[in-house]
Amino acid sequence: MPNFGRISKARLATCHPDIQKLFNEVIKHFDCVIIEGNRDPARQQQLVEEGKSRTLNSKHLHNPSIAVDVAPYPVNWSDTNRMRYFAGVVQGVALQMGIKIRWGGDWNQDTEVSDNTFNDLVHYELDS
Repeated sequence: MPNFGRISKARLATCHPDIQKLFNEVIKHFDCVIIEGNRDPARQQQLVEEGKSRTLNSKHLHNPSIAVDVAPYPVNWSDTNRMRYFAGVVQGVALQMGIKIRWGGDWNQDTEVSDNTFNDLVHYELDS
């Protein structure tokens, strides 16, 4: 069974307890890596400037973070099909656990991914 390494554990520890619960369950079913949990405003500004984020009001800025970036392991940034498959696993596990999340591949949560204007396929956030 896969498990998180030291760095992923440390990053996940910066997240809301529900995100921690969710991804501690997901890792039992699908090997993945935590890319980023909580981040500071300077890092968020950098990501906006690089076009990797569109907001300075990110849910990653909360403490604890109510957003997390997670990718299937090993990470292959060009394999978007695998990231979408992984997102389905994450969403299924979240549904079973009663944790409401929003994924960066379907911001409006209408299950129609072709209408997404900005894809952040590794992004998951709590949806209140």
